[in-house]
Amino acid sequence: MKIGFDNIYDQIVPMEKFRLKWRFTEKKYDILPQIHLEQLKPLNKKASKFIWDFISNSRMHNETPFKKDFFNTIDKVKILDSNKKEIKKWLYQRGLPFEKEVFLSWQSEDAMIVPWKLLIKYFDSFYYGSSDDLTIIDQSLNWAVLFYHEDEIYFGTNKGLVPNETFENLNFIR
Repeated sequence: MKIGFDNIYDQIVPMEKFRLKWRFTEKKYDILPQIHLEQLKPLNKKASKFIWDFISNSRMHNETPFKKDFFNTIDKVKILDSNKKEIKKWLYQRGLPFEKEVFLSWQSEDAMIVPWKLLIKYFDSFYYGSSDDLTIIDQSLNWAVLFYHEDEIYFGTNKGLVPNETFENLNFIR
């Protein structure tokens, strides 16, 4: 069976089978509330490879962070020990709908589908500085996020970036 975006939701595996589950289920790292864990959709190895290949075949990462002219606009922020709130605000201001499900790809065997709002809320559980490169996309490739292993986050887009300024009213992501 060929994996594609039309059947990728059939490739979800239980969290217990996900190689990176420790990021969300172990006290040493982070324990997400059950209601949020249930919204994380780990993908099996074939679907993870499909996402990996989709990103690779796009050649978006032929240069770091993104291939020249792949996106019209690229924005960047640096992750520091003291700016967790600012990072959440920066991610929120990318303007993606909270409920939008996005594809996360760490490696060819590790991928997940996650609501954007949970990525914002728990970005530091999805990404571990100096060890991870994490790419986040949707099927359109009109935008992408790269959590780069040097504690930098890049956002590339082909749409106009209009930051949403109503962050202060959104207690959910704090």
